[in-house]
Amino acid sequence: MAIYNKNLGKKTEYVSQYKPELLDPIPRARGRAEIKERIQATHTGFDLWTAFEISWLNNKGKPVVAIGEFVIPHTSDNLIESKSFKLYLNSYNQTRFDSQDHVMQQMKQDLSEAAGAEVLVSFVAVDEPQQTSVDKNVHCIDGLDITVDSFDYNEDSLIGSTEDQYVTESLCSHLLKSNCLVTNQPDWGSVYIRYTGGKIDHEALLRYLISFREHNEFHEQCVERIYSDIKRCCKPEKLTVFARYTRRGGLDINPYRSDFESEICSARNPRQ
Repeated sequence: MAIYNKNLGKKTEYVSQYKPELLDPIPRARGRAEIKERIQATHTGFDLWTAFEISWLNNKGKPVVAIGEFVIPHTSDNLIESKSFKLYLNSYNQTRFDSQDHVMQQMKQDLSEAAGAEVLVSFVAVDEPQQTSVDKNVHCIDGLDITVDSFDYNEDSLIGSTEDQYVTESLCSHLLKSNCLVTNQPDWGSVYIRYTGGKIDHEALLRYLISFREHNEFHEQCVERIYSDIKRCCKPEKLTVFARYTRRGGLDINPYRSDFESEICSARNPRQ
């Protein structure tokens, strides 16, 4: 998949004055064209970004810091490349604003324009307790004693992996690793899967998730691929896939896709 944007893979200078042109939107259609089962517009989905390094100056030149959350709908025309997002946020560092609301509104305007859809923006004070959580109702499949013979992603590997037993399960694996599409650097994540339907063989599912270990793709596209592969191969009646990636450059990206629910616990996991 060709990438045509300004900053990926290039040396960039630190820009500390507000510059919205730093944002690099990437059409979602580029990645989705390679996925057999598209994510339909009727399905719920969003990309939840958390930014831990937001700062600007008030009218007196005093620095202000905050933690930001950004929700980009999966129906947006574009995703936003993470390096450009980081550079864009850095451009606020030496820029004066009269209020936090002004900063949030400016970010909302710029990000919505880049994404091609309304982006929700909220700030949290850095001294406000940040909850991390481990959901005890989710079964982690990482303890399975499996042999892994291949790290080659196979979109059809889950075909035939379901049983007649009808179940509702919430599963997770912390072994998700993929690589950046451009830099080839590793992206680490935890993936949460909730479904209702024929029971999916846990060993087959774990091998499938591990097969992303050498796969090159953006976070959002990996999650859509996992969602669509499970939906196509296992045919669950209901399905949610939610991944929480560890942060890079002060940003974490957490894509969420579902065909039956609109929300999931947003508390960070311990790796975040």
